[in-house]
Amino acid sequence: MTSAEPMTSAALRRALTDPGPRPLPGSAVRLLEELDAPPRLAAHLRAVHDVAAELVAWAGEHHPSAAVDAEAVLFGAATHDIGKARHPSELSGPGADHEEAGYELLRERGVEERLARFARTHASWDDPGTGLDDLLVSLADKVWKAKRVTGLEQRVVDALAAASGQEPWEVFMALDDVCDRLAAGADRRLAFQSAYPIT
Repeated sequence: MTSAEPMTSAALRRALTDPGPRPLPGSAVRLLEELDAPPRLAAHLRAVHDVAAELVAWAGEHHPSAAVDAEAVLFGAATHDIGKARHPSELSGPGADHEEAGYELLRERGVEERLARFARTHASWDDPGTGLDDLLVSLADKVWKAKRVTGLEQRVVDALAAASGQEPWEVFMALDDVCDRLAAGADRRLAFQSAYPIT
């Protein structure tokens, strides 16, 4: 290893590669390694990214006219909490400092705005004008742990119904089914996340 290569802790390496939720995109892995991110953060990002991938696949199959930017949603889910590398206390407690910090961290490393924005928008799903891609990252960040947020899910339903022309009740029923299915795996994802240390 050259002196320019990042030193990755063994715990971080395990959180990134152990069997469990699907692997993160390579660009997200490199960012986490460069930051020597907390292992629990990497495990959390894998859990949310895994759910986001399921939501993207579902939306693509059932609502292709919605034109979900799969690359953006998956990268957004894989990095939405990356600011917790700078604010590790927010891994085990409340706080929103990681949101702007994550956005700035990504932009400093040359990540384009369309991908970096999720670090800021994942917790502000109720802001007017929030788009479907941002809503899907927010939804994944809730459903991974079986948290159901009625207002957020309604925003997703409205966006999908508008894009597809389907009746909102039809979209609601289908989204409710997929969220129930994903929420059923929450215990497994929570156990995966908890298996890795915060520091």
